[in-house]
Amino acid sequence: MKLIIQGRKPLKGEVIIRGAKNSGFKLMIASLLGKTPTLLSNMTKAGETKISFSIIKNLGGKIEFKGEHTVKIDPLGIKKSQIPFGVGKESRASTLYIPALLYHFGQAKVPWPGGDKIGLRPLDRHLEGMKKMGLEIKIERDWLKVSVKSRPQATTYRFLKNTHTGTDTLLMLAAFAQGETVLKNAALEPEVDDLIALLNKMGAKIKRVEPKTIIIKGVKKFKGTEHVVMSDRNEAVTFACVALGTKGAISIFNVRPNDLTAFLEKLEEVGGKIELGVNEIKVEYQRELKATKVETQPHPGFMTDWQSLWLTLMTQARGKSTVIERIYPSRFQAAHYLKQMGARIRFFNPQVENPEKYYEFNPETDRKEYFHAAEILGPTKLKGAEVCAGDIRTGAALLLAALMAEGKTTICEAEKVFRGYEILDLKIQNLGGNILRVKGKKC
Repeated sequence: MKLIIQGRKPLKGEVIIRGAKNSGFKLMIASLLGKTPTLLSNMTKAGETKISFSIIKNLGGKIEFKGEHTVKIDPLGIKKSQIPFGVGKESRASTLYIPALLYHFGQAKVPWPGGDKIGLRPLDRHLEGMKKMGLEIKIERDWLKVSVKSRPQATTYRFLKNTHTGTDTLLMLAAFAQGETVLKNAALEPEVDDLIALLNKMGAKIKRVEPKTIIIKGVKKFKGTEHVVMSDRNEAVTFACVALGTKGAISIFNVRPNDLTAFLEKLEEVGGKIELGVNEIKVEYQRELKATKVETQPHPGFMTDWQSLWLTLMTQARGKSTVIERIYPSRFQAAHYLKQMGARIRFFNPQVENPEKYYEFNPETDRKEYFHAAEILGPTKLKGAEVCAGDIRTGAALLLAALMAEGKTTICEAEKVFRGYEILDLKIQNLGGNILRVKGKKC
């Protein structure tokens, strides 16, 4: 699939944000713990959730749409303890199926996580916690096999570094473990709290007693429930950047401004006009943007998923901007294509006293050819080019660049963008953007 964009047109209007991709597919998986069906509303139909649909159906579960964005998950027919390799390998979170499969069968076999190529996913943070809960783990070439004799055993476990998916996985295991589990240095992301809210509705006993400490009292049974998926922070940030980058004005509905504090602070710092409502943000371009410095951090800091969009936006800011990536060892794929479009970007490694503490990635995943920071000189008049999406966030950044650029831009492998966004091209069209989705070969 390709996206063809004609840029240099201010985008104006309104857009409705759907449920968070990074929450919705996890809530579907958690629903498999129930003895009765669960109804999830405000679900996105982004590609990642479609992968989960496929996996759940393969396991024997039933999925039924009750309208455009409400889905019913019935786990009663689940009869397999192994995720299929093909579609399972595509998922970035295949380990999240382990708790539900252990709950039903006492064993689970899942492929190593796939998804976007944004750096190695540190599964050691998952596996260490699983071992402490009494799980037997066997690592094969492309598979992870896990078993437990009866129920997981409660434990106190401290994550060495922040891990969103690791926190989710151990939360679900602890929900039916024998005894009380304490998770320390647990992830603070709103999507984690969305999972906690769902599990508690299903009968779990989970409480965040301190910002990074969660206590879970294991229970034996779960029931189905109803839950509204939180709105997608990444989609909201995307349209906010589009508003400023195209010198337009966009009202963004169905958002939670408190989840976006770190981003909105930077938006005001560079000169964007922001009006906040209860569930609405209006972002408007007023004057030339100012250069700024950003460091990606775990929540409540500036999210790594916003980094490539921000880097792209800063090509239009006056002065020298700096972006430091602290979460992944190599996540500047968008910058290489932006340079082809005329951006002035220099990669470097910042001077850091204690890299092991400063960076969230494991030191062994780093390489000498990786850079962890970028310097952007602006403003730059970008020119259209043929580029490749590569992954969700790179694709979104290149779409933003294309909307800001002079002339035509073609984004190849655009299907990867739609793993994280539902009908993104149609929403851009409704705002006045010139964008066309066509069939095409890979880059």
